[in-house]
Amino acid sequence: MFLKKLFLVAASAALFSACSVMPAGNAASAAPEVAAAAERLRIAMIDPTAPALGALVADDLSYGHSGGKVDTKASFIADLLDGKSDFVTIAITDQTVKVVDGNTAIVRHTLTADTNDSGKPGKVALKILGVWQKQGGSWKLLARQAVRI
Repeated sequence: MFLKKLFLVAASAALFSACSVMPAGNAASAAPEVAAAAERLRIAMIDPTAPALGALVADDLSYGHSGGKVDTKASFIADLLDGKSDFVTIAITDQTVKVVDGNTAIVRHTLTADTNDSGKPGKVALKILGVWQKQGGSWKLLARQAVRI
């Protein structure tokens, strides 16, 4: 009987200590920070500068396009700066932000845009999945995947 009580006390302690790792409301309070970072990225993609983009994307970025191309941080930034990927407008709708721990968030939204990739006007409509990670106190895009709609 004593062993059973000891086991229950140990199990309860483990459960409560796991629950106390992250303060209540931390995920909810981080969601607006993530949404703000996503908005800064939207703006930086329309009017790209290397410092703005560099501050918003992780060094290990994996940026998946709807056509199958996958960019790194360097190629993503280079394509925006040289006009290979040129967003004239970007509208984001139906965005959801889910912070899954204190340092990782999943952002989903619909993106519609007017483009001028390599001087060729176009339009895109995409569903986007973004994975954001808090690094050094800032939220950065770690991974992104687009699907045409």
